[in-house]
Amino acid sequence: MTNSVIFFGTSDFSASVLQGLIDDPAFQVLAVVSQPDRPVGRKRTLAVTQTKKIAIANNLAVFQPEKLSGSKEMADLIAMQADFLVTAAFGQFVPTKLLKSATVAAINVHASLLPKYRGAAPINWALINGDKKTGVSIMYMVREMDAGDIVSVREIPIATSDNAASLFEKLAIVGRDLLLETMPKMLTGDFLTAKQDTSRITLAPKIDNQLSKLDFYHKSAAQIVDLVRGLSPKPGASLRINQEQIKVFTAETGSLIGQTGQISILSKHDFAITAADGIAVLLQQVQPAGKKRMSVSAFLNGSNKSLRVGDRVDRV
Repeated sequence: MTNSVIFFGTSDFSASVLQGLIDDPAFQVLAVVSQPDRPVGRKRTLAVTQTKKIAIANNLAVFQPEKLSGSKEMADLIAMQADFLVTAAFGQFVPTKLLKSATVAAINVHASLLPKYRGAAPINWALINGDKKTGVSIMYMVREMDAGDIVSVREIPIATSDNAASLFEKLAIVGRDLLLETMPKMLTGDFLTAKQDTSRITLAPKIDNQLSKLDFYHKSAAQIVDLVRGLSPKPGASLRINQEQIKVFTAETGSLIGQTGQISILSKHDFAITAADGIAVLLQQVQPAGKKRMSVSAFLNGSNKSLRVGDRVDRV
């Protein structure tokens, strides 16, 4: 017997979970709901969401309401009377009336160890805050953001080499596998739930432009590197020096050297700026404004000859 599913999701993380459901013969995906396609880039080209691409490739119905509440799409989805509603990085609240239409359960696949990092950017914030572990939580959906009772959890370590992209890929697989292990247990009743400890709630809000600015005057070298990891490759951390904006995609901590906020190491292959704790941050991959991403060697040898040891980065 197959169980019917309506899937709600938009991102690459969502796409991995959706593909797992499609490939599992125990489930039948009735429809895919994603955010509307949005224009991206300088040319504002309309970008099809990752889940929509998968839905089209598998001849699945696609719904993309700007807002679910009160929409015709919501009425159509309720009429399907799916066994499961599954969300994973959808980007909208699912109205209670729709949640109640699931005949078995409405559940969410969230990329954090709840109640830590409720919100839109849990993977980024785990890296930004220098966490050593993270994971995936599957919970019941309720009207409040990421607040439902937890059904299952899986934890993984965060490697020192991880950035947002690599951690997204790892957790997408973890989320897919955990979901496909959890849903059959929900059908048989072979599971326990746990309420979230509200005293331990932390939030993971969307990444804004101000956060992406590297603050060498108030942050330690480790904090600078963690921010770079958490924002790589998108949207990318940035600094401004000698009237030039530079995005930074990879960096590492160096030695105790130089003055806070100043270039402390500059050679043919090395470019370091000293953070607030006196430790240098060695930049490795950068992107000057209007140019492609490149190694620091390429940047120093071909893009900028005006930098000098002692030059100061702009204050945030």
